[in-house]
Amino acid sequence: MTYTLLLLLLAMILVDVMAGAWAIAERTGQSGWIDSIWSLSLGVVGVLAALLPVAGADTMSTRQMLVAAMVGLWALRLGLHIARRTHGGGDDPRYAKMKADWGDQARGKLFLFLQIQAFFAFLLMLSVLAAARNPAPELGWFDLAGALVLLLAVIGEGVADEQLNAFRADPANRGKVCDWGLWGRSRHPNYFFQWLGWLGYALIGLNGVETYPWGLVALSGPVIMYVLLVHLSGIPPLEAHMLRARGDAFRAYQARVNAFFPGPRR
Repeated sequence: MTYTLLLLLLAMILVDVMAGAWAIAERTGQSGWIDSIWSLSLGVVGVLAALLPVAGADTMSTRQMLVAAMVGLWALRLGLHIARRTHGGGDDPRYAKMKADWGDQARGKLFLFLQIQAFFAFLLMLSVLAAARNPAPELGWFDLAGALVLLLAVIGEGVADEQLNAFRADPANRGKVCDWGLWGRSRHPNYFFQWLGWLGYALIGLNGVETYPWGLVALSGPVIMYVLLVHLSGIPPLEAHMLRARGDAFRAYQARVNAFFPGPRR
């Protein structure tokens, strides 16, 4: 298989999977399945991008297996977490607001929106591909640092999610804003750690970059994820929903806690 055929195969998988996600969301009325399926599909294509044989590669490298394990671990934890949150719950408020704004065109516009998500997943997959196919002969400090960053990101995101779950499970917190633990240092610590994990692939791609300029492609992962989370589908629609739901309490939270990067309270 050539790299061109590999990329076409992975693009087709993402297009088909997100079409399936649209059908599931329409049938169940629970748009949360979209994010779960998107995360898991990115893990699948990431593993395939790392491990599928291509022309000119006689053996599978340790780096390929490392990167495949990294993207698989990240996707499995996040996808299952979102699936658990979605099961038995209502519609995701971000998607519910978009569909309400779209009105009678909601079905078609949601389908197009999910194909755009497939496109961004493809771009993120290129970061995984560039890291996994780095031909540097041995694992080095960049590879170790990348794996440790990804592991820290998975743990940090898991801790943030569990802290929010614990807060929501306490009836005394109904109608309040979670501002303890990691949520007292960042309004979106789960998003921050999700972004941080993509720095791991960048580090691995940069190992020996002087002889492997394609490793620079791995830098696109954290850039794209930052734009998605901070400026597009992450923070803006979620904070708009929180302002509608929590009002002045959330405005006060915004005034004292950073939006993305963890830091001291103001």
